[in-house]
Amino acid sequence: MADNKFFSSPSVDVIESSTKIIGDVVSKADFRIDGVVEGNITTSGKVVIGKTGKIIGKLICSNADMSGSINGEVEVSETLSLMSDSYVKGDITTAKLSVEE
Repeated sequence: MADNKFFSSPSVDVIESSTKIIGDVVSKADFRIDGVVEGNITTSGKVVIGKTGKIIGKLICSNADMSGSINGEVEVSETLSLMSDSYVKGDITTAKLSVEE
């Protein structure tokens, strides 16, 4: 199980850097993505995209911390935190945006 000090739920689903998922993911869990997801991710939890993480598709979640990249639409109902090495190509809809210098 991943270290959950940054997540709201006690368990975290991790997509490792050596993993590539093709297809949509629907869940209520928190996620850490260090691999590649080609598809849409919908969760009521928090999503952390690590430096090696990449999403090609739409992301819908409650909160997100992003260091990796996303090519697609981003819908975050609460806070989206973009780290200095993150990359977004697409529209962003969020209640609160935090950008690291």
